[in-house]
Amino acid sequence: MITTGSKIGIVCCSNGQKKEYSEKLRRLEEILRSIGLQPVFSDYIYAKEDVFSGTAKERARSLMEFYQDDEIKGIFDISGGDIANGILPYLDYDVIAGSDKTFWGYSDLTTVLNAIYAKTGKASVLYQIRNVLYDHGAQQIEDFENTVINHTDDLFRIDYKLISSEKSKAMHGIVVGGNIRCFLKLAGTEYMPELTDKILLLEGYTGTAAKMETYLCQLEQLGAFRKVAGILLGTFTEMQEKNAVPDIETLVRKFAGKDLPIAVTEQIGHGTDAKGIWIGRELRLGTC
Repeated sequence: MITTGSKIGIVCCSNGQKKEYSEKLRRLEEILRSIGLQPVFSDYIYAKEDVFSGTAKERARSLMEFYQDDEIKGIFDISGGDIANGILPYLDYDVIAGSDKTFWGYSDLTTVLNAIYAKTGKASVLYQIRNVLYDHGAQQIEDFENTVINHTDDLFRIDYKLISSEKSKAMHGIVVGGNIRCFLKLAGTEYMPELTDKILLLEGYTGTAAKMETYLCQLEQLGAFRKVAGILLGTFTEMQEKNAVPDIETLVRKFAGKDLPIAVTEQIGHGTDAKGIWIGRELRLGTC
């Protein structure tokens, strides 16, 4: 459990940070220390060659060192991008399963969050700790401190609306998914979670209607919409910025059919005001 004075691990399992971001990371460290945490940074934070801070095996080993260090009480990934799924074969899932530490990350770390749940049954958090640096930083710091140190649920309380299906005005199940592009990297692998009776969370950063159509086609061909108990849609940044037509709600309803309940929130995704959500934990939305 994280408390005041706890050490936390900071990792980059996906694309390494650019050297010019070093001042922002110093500021991140200052903020974390100001709320009573002691951040310990991995040796593989900054990109050395292209986007690589180290090999997949090196990045995985760095993550596992934090899991095996009893002084580290939580692990937060500050990256995103493309290469996080490369570490999956090198993780020790027995060690992760036996740990009481929570892994936090977003975007491309969708692959790691869902792999942890699929292989261990443990829940992780879809959230980017760097949100404390940006334009909603004051609120993010308050919610983060209250949740992580004071153990409230401030960071996990989201506003949402239900798009009523013809059969249900509610949904209940364990949440899987995250970034739609990155989640689909797990298709056909041992790291893909079982979808039956789950709530499938979907959000996206880049891509407009055509790209989302291809992702939804793949989910349909995987049988996802016949298996899940409902869909929770977060933000789809580029689509919303460009007012894409059809919008994401229309596209998803086309593939999901008229009976599957769908909920929509503006508070999960890549926005700097985004909140967190547990991947691998039960969620109930609407009136059952």
